[in-house]
Amino acid sequence: MRIHLLLLLLLLAVTIAASSHAAERPNVLFIIADDLNCNIGAYGYPMVQTPHLNQLTKEGLLFQNAYTNYPSCGQSPASFMTGLYPQLTGVTQLRRLFRDHVPDAVTMAQHCQRHGYTTGRVGKIYHPDVPLEKGSNGHDDPASWDVRVSPLGRDRIEEDKILSVTPGKFGASLSWYEAEGADEKQTDGMVATESIRVLEHFSDSDEPVLLVVGFYRPHTPFIAPKKYLNLYDPTEIAMPRVPTGYLDALPTPAAKSIRKREADVDLDEATARKAMHACYASISFVDTLVGRVLAAVDALGLREKTVVLFTSDHGYHMAEHGYYQKGTLFGDSDRVPLILSAAGMSIRGQMTDAIMEMIDFYRTLSDLADVPDPEPFVLGESFAAVLDNAKLSARPGAITQLVNGYSLRTPRYRYTQWRGTAGLPNEPYDRLSDPSEIVNLVNDPAYADVIPALRDRLNARIPKGTTPVDGLKFIPPDPRSRPYARTQLAAAGLAGETQATWAPAPVC
Repeated sequence: MRIHLLLLLLLLAVTIAASSHAAERPNVLFIIADDLNCNIGAYGYPMVQTPHLNQLTKEGLLFQNAYTNYPSCGQSPASFMTGLYPQLTGVTQLRRLFRDHVPDAVTMAQHCQRHGYTTGRVGKIYHPDVPLEKGSNGHDDPASWDVRVSPLGRDRIEEDKILSVTPGKFGASLSWYEAEGADEKQTDGMVATESIRVLEHFSDSDEPVLLVVGFYRPHTPFIAPKKYLNLYDPTEIAMPRVPTGYLDALPTPAAKSIRKREADVDLDEATARKAMHACYASISFVDTLVGRVLAAVDALGLREKTVVLFTSDHGYHMAEHGYYQKGTLFGDSDRVPLILSAAGMSIRGQMTDAIMEMIDFYRTLSDLADVPDPEPFVLGESFAAVLDNAKLSARPGAITQLVNGYSLRTPRYRYTQWRGTAGLPNEPYDRLSDPSEIVNLVNDPAYADVIPALRDRLNARIPKGTTPVDGLKFIPPDPRSRPYARTQLAAAGLAGETQATWAPAPVC
């Protein structure tokens, strides 16, 4: 009897300790905008107004050198949410599902779930076609979430009003629309509203919460209410210029990457200004919505126990290199904004030059959330220590893949290599003298010693992102198979109504 009592008391003590530890763990608010580059006010680009992100930088730490591992909407989140490089998730094409190739992967959200977190996703994280699959769960991973909400606003309903450089094409073409109605009636406005509702619902919970807030903008079509367009004068927008003969100095795959969508190349100035005007307005719209969510965190008294991470899935060209799209191995496409804020961090309002890959989010947030280390097959590095010392850096360089191309970004250089390419397969750039990455130095004798060293560093990194990891089953993609179409997703139950246990408020 005495033994049973001792066991009961021990069990009670363990339960109380576990409950107390769960209550001490911070919430994690992961906010991600879609297709957002670093040409924003928070990064010293005053033309694009982002007052709420500016404020977040004062409260946290801004990373100057954060890079996606694949500059595309499907490949990037599949990578950073699993902690696996794109080649190791099997998602090297847009509409593949990582569970088809690494069925036993443990996502960042699942890892937190297993250690006492309630997890939620509102809006876009894994790839849905934009705008066609708004309001559906798209290529979502149901196992990752306790709550998921996929709002549908009037911007999706009023597609017939959208202007596009390729008529009838919106998601993969430059397109824009001056939205009617209040912020809250647009899909992203609803993402903010529903995110606040989730935070309110769980604000008194004994369990910490990991909430991913995924905004669709500024992904095309660039949609924002008129008041955001009124913030800008199109005639004042600076237009990047490309030197004559620029393409001749590039490897063929690099030239194709910035010329693959003919309608989005070298636009006439009037059209370019309209597109950039709408893009800037949609960024300011998202900034306002981020401000709404953060204001709710403050109003609920949660800021001091919440880790906030703001980022994007990859960057986006807006006239740089004469292109208006993503999917290149230049900084406009592979560099992402990253702002981190956490209670107890030693430094605030500073920036760091530490080089970070998006694959590092998993281990960094695990550390900040005070959960055990992830599974050994989860790759990446933790940058939690940088929040106490901005001069630290866990990486000497970052790597990004695009099909058969790989790019290494070091503190000074970018070195890109295209495999299986004749002619000029390499692109070294000295960002100290050429921050826009225009002058290919491959034949410059002044860099004859630098280039082989960069090549060796890149080639040493590539196997780490292509060799299957121990302890995780990997099913290689069938090269003959095509990525999922929307009809296949619907048949599989992956592109349908919002999870019934948490229905969003109606549009009207």
